[in-house]
Amino acid sequence: MSYILFLSIITGANLMIGVLLGISGISGFLLPLIYAGFLKMPVHDSLALSFLAFAVSGIIGAYSYWKSENMDMRLVLLLSIGSLPGAFLGVQINVLISEFLAKLLLYLFVLAAGISILIKKDHPHTKNARSIVLDRVPMVMLLGFIIAAICALTGAGGPILLVPVLVSLGIQIRVAVGVSLLNSVVIALPSISGYFAHATAEITPMLIITSLLGIMIGIVTGARLANKVPVHHLKLTVAMITILSSIYMLATLHTG
Repeated sequence: MSYILFLSIITGANLMIGVLLGISGISGFLLPLIYAGFLKMPVHDSLALSFLAFAVSGIIGAYSYWKSENMDMRLVLLLSIGSLPGAFLGVQINVLISEFLAKLLLYLFVLAAGISILIKKDHPHTKNARSIVLDRVPMVMLLGFIIAAICALTGAGGPILLVPVLVSLGIQIRVAVGVSLLNSVVIALPSISGYFAHATAEITPMLIITSLLGIMIGIVTGARLANKVPVHHLKLTVAMITILSSIYMLATLHTG
C-alpha cells in the first residue's frame, strides 16, 4: 500500500468516525479496530492515534455541551481524579501483555460494544432517581478509575461505557454525554503519553496531522447533521458494522 493511499484511508476513517461521533456520540471505539485490524498497524501505534483523536473530539464535544449547560463539573472532577491513575494502569497492563492478547481484548470489547448498541433501547423521556452513589465521593472516584482502566486497556473512547452507567445512576442523558466527553479527555491524556512512548516509527507528523484533520472536520460536520439524521437508524447501522467487523477480525486473529 502506498503512503499516499495509507494517509487517505486514515483521513477518511477519522472523517467517518468524526461524523458518527458528532451525530450520535458513539463509534469512537471503531478507530483502533480500523487501525489495528484492517490497516494492520501495531497495537500501540493504533491506540496512540486513537486516543489523540478521542482527546480532540472530547474537547470539541464537551465545549458544545458546556455551552448548552449540559455539564456537571463537580461530577467530572471526581470522576477525573479516579480516571487519571486508572488510565495509567490500563496502559501499563496493555504494554505488559502480548500483542495477540491486546488485539483479542480489543476485538472482544468492540464486539461487546456493538451488541450493547444493538440491544439498548433509548428512552429519552425516562428519568431514573438519582442514586446515592453519586453523593459518595470515594464511589464516584472508584467508578472513574474502573472506567478509565478498561478504556485505556482496550482502546474505548469512554462515553460508550460511562454514559449508560451515569444514566442508570440518575444523570440526565445529555448531561451524562457531556460529562463523559470531558472525562474522555482526561482518560486520553495519560493514554496518549503511554502509547506514544511505545509506538514505532510508523507514526509520522503527517499521519498525526491527517488523522486530526479528519476527526475535526468530521465532528463539525456531524454536529450540523445531528438533527437531520435518524439516530436510531444510524445506531443500528453502526452496531451491525461493528459486530460483523469484530467477528471477522476475531476469526482472522484465530486463524492467522
